[in-house]
Amino acid sequence: MEHAIYLVTLVGTALVVAAAFSSLIAFRFGAPLLLLFLCIGLVTGVDGLGIEFDNARLAYFAGSLALAIILFDSGFGTPLNALRQAAGPALSLATVGVILTTGIFSVAAFYLLNLSWLESSLLGAAVASTDAAAVFFLLRAGEIHLRERVRSTLEVESGTNDPIAIFLTITLVGIIAAHANPEANVLATNLAIGFLINMGLGAVIGVLGGLGIVRLVERLNLDHGLLPIFVLTLSLMVFAAAGAVGGSGFLAVYLAGLVAGNSDIRAVTILKRFQDGMSWLAQIIMFLILGLFATPSQFPAILAPAVMLGLFLIFVARPLAVWLCLIPFRLPRPEVAFVSWVGLRGAVSILLAITPLLGGLANGRLIFNVAFIIVLVSLVVQGWTVGPLARRLGLIVPARLGPLDKVELELPGSAHHELLAYRVAPGSPVARGERIPRWARPSLVLRDGRSMRFQDMGRLTAGDQVYIFVPDRYPRLLDKLFASRAVVDPEDADFFGAFAVDPARPAGELEAAYAPGLTEVEQKLTVGALVTERLGGHAEYADRVMIGPIELIVRDVDEKGRITGLGLSFEPTAPVARVPVFLSAGEIADRVVAFFRNWRKPAQTQAAESEPGETAASEPAAQKAATEG
Repeated sequence: MEHAIYLVTLVGTALVVAAAFSSLIAFRFGAPLLLLFLCIGLVTGVDGLGIEFDNARLAYFAGSLALAIILFDSGFGTPLNALRQAAGPALSLATVGVILTTGIFSVAAFYLLNLSWLESSLLGAAVASTDAAAVFFLLRAGEIHLRERVRSTLEVESGTNDPIAIFLTITLVGIIAAHANPEANVLATNLAIGFLINMGLGAVIGVLGGLGIVRLVERLNLDHGLLPIFVLTLSLMVFAAAGAVGGSGFLAVYLAGLVAGNSDIRAVTILKRFQDGMSWLAQIIMFLILGLFATPSQFPAILAPAVMLGLFLIFVARPLAVWLCLIPFRLPRPEVAFVSWVGLRGAVSILLAITPLLGGLANGRLIFNVAFIIVLVSLVVQGWTVGPLARRLGLIVPARLGPLDKVELELPGSAHHELLAYRVAPGSPVARGERIPRWARPSLVLRDGRSMRFQDMGRLTAGDQVYIFVPDRYPRLLDKLFASRAVVDPEDADFFGAFAVDPARPAGELEAAYAPGLTEVEQKLTVGALVTERLGGHAEYADRVMIGPIELIVRDVDEKGRITGLGLSFEPTAPVARVPVFLSAGEIADRVVAFFRNWRKPAQTQAAESEPGETAASEPAAQKAATEG
């Protein structure tokens, strides 16, 4: 027994270490990290090194706990401004999008596999949700600076679509296991009622649980070493409580993290670091277990239809569902195309594919194997192309800041203040003599091994380490002051235009200088207000507006979304690839109006051409009448 404990521990830790080392390869080459984790599990499984693991209940239990930890960390790290910015499109994708993907995919599964309609829908529900970890790892590893609207949409969607897919999967497993064959209207009614109850209870318990976590952390003076474990345990309690009363535990734990992360919770820096490490560990364990559970020797018999279904999901089901969901939101076509492509399937899809095995379904192993192959196809096809496609669609923007060396230090007994340690970077604004704002209080400077008061150091130089006492939620201005200049790619040298424009100046000056054709009302606005209005009331970093012969580019916005910097160019400086599909509702309306306008134009032209003839023909009669008179 004792020898077995040592052996299991040795094998388990060796797998985790191998997975951790594989992340270095992924960072180096931009490979999908999830694909490497799954491959390690497959290589060490029953068809590889011979480790047998076929306990479906244990795999599902461990995967569910790991997913709960990942979702809590995802919610904890999602700022409210990102949620507000992308709430409409992301929630539409997370609800209606999952249902549409399930329905469209189930049609192909029914004809390619020997499954019933309910089993095909079950497979569709299992692969309908996206994997956030794989997507954002690729963006970080490739140093891809996406537009904020696109990044926020993907982040919020991936954090909120798992509960919907889980509900659909578990419900369909229960119906099939009970050998029920309900009518379509009865099935739709039961699903709708169950969905509202499941999500409603999960949302209520999640919000209350998040508020409870914040209150307990503030009231209890726990040791900093114990506090992260306490918060993680409370999040799992929220997850379990919601599931125990019939709600969605996954939605509850995500909302609990969202509430806690956007409140003035104590020791937020320590909590973020701990949860980041736990999230990595949860991902590694979940992916390795799912890889071990798979049996690759069973794949060849279903490889062809499974690969075809994976390609159908990538090129048909997901894009069509995304387009239908985003029609009401006048998003540019390149952004819709990118969101539709970055729908990577991952560990959640494999985890949900275990539920048919737990339900004892006759085709449970077939559904699991097909879902596993679909995930592999998604990671291979989409995982390697996220960066190149983002550049091709013109969604990459230059980095706002260059290298920044900063450490956040939590102050004991202070929930709303922090001590930041900055190292002055060469070429940064403070190294060039820029002053530190008054609300920040520099207390200590380290230079050449000596520590002195800030007031006695004079001008800061590169290499100095400055300790600054700041209030909580400090503005981003400090980061801008201490960061070096961003290295701009030669292709992005003219991204923000050759000239700077003061957004506070009257827009009438643009009309006087360039005659872009502004209306009288627009000329009375400021340039910043004009750009914001042209962008639909919300501007973000790197947004662009064509106004007659000039293009205005948003160089920066403040924390309230107001434009603080604009660039001007006389020709488009960032050509965007034209996507022939993914029209929004506004573009569809514009094209319909243009069609009818062009359709009526020939008739009007023909009528106009006939008028001179009619006038000429009437002239002799008029002259005759005048003569007779």
